[in-house]
Amino acid sequence: MTLQVPTPHSASAVPVLPAHRAEDLTNGGNLAQIELGDQVYTLRITRAGKLILTK
Repeated sequence: MTLQVPTPHSASAVPVLPAHRAEDLTNGGNLAQIELGDQVYTLRITRAGKLILTK
């Protein structure tokens, strides 16, 4: 089977967003701190597998 990937045209190309695995950000745990400017946020993975981001 051959995988065919459409080639986007420059006028209609969708930018590729960076992707990060939550488990990598938390180093295998369930909490990580994320800094934005002078603010620190906490990323939490819940037992239900949801993400919560708080200041």
